[in-house]
Amino acid sequence: MKLFRVLFTMTALAAAASPELAGVKTVYLLPMSSGLDQYLAIQLTNGKVLQVVTDPQKADAVFTDNIGSSLEQKLHDLYPVAAKKDDTDKDETKGDDFNPTMAPLSRGKGSIFLVDRKNRAVLWSMYARPKNTQADELNRLAQKIAAQFEKSLKAK
Repeated sequence: MKLFRVLFTMTALAAAASPELAGVKTVYLLPMSSGLDQYLAIQLTNGKVLQVVTDPQKADAVFTDNIGSSLEQKLHDLYPVAAKKDDTDKDETKGDDFNPTMAPLSRGKGSIFLVDRKNRAVLWSMYARPKNTQADELNRLAQKIAAQFEKSLKAK
């Protein structure tokens, strides 16, 4: 009976997993404050948590340390949405104007976001502010982020 409860609990936890988060295998890291992206890339790959790619087209999601209109613009530049041609729309003056919809946010020191590259949804986030910008502290912070992300993958 105990084995059944353990298996049931494990199955329930696995079923609670976010399919979007579980589907992320490759990530692209946007430049972050104090070069945190470099340390995070090392920790994610050393721990075999995710594969870090240098070609944004090969990424399932993007790590960033800010959200808002600047992120929307970067994502639009990296992953342009294919323009849909509507036969009823004959107005040729309309261009590929991109107007970010999210209000600008200040750069949140310590905020980390994993954003789905296709639907622009925030799949995962955490707050972990560095004590300073020294290399050892940034490496410690990157370890903490990678460990928390890995824990989130396993827990869900």
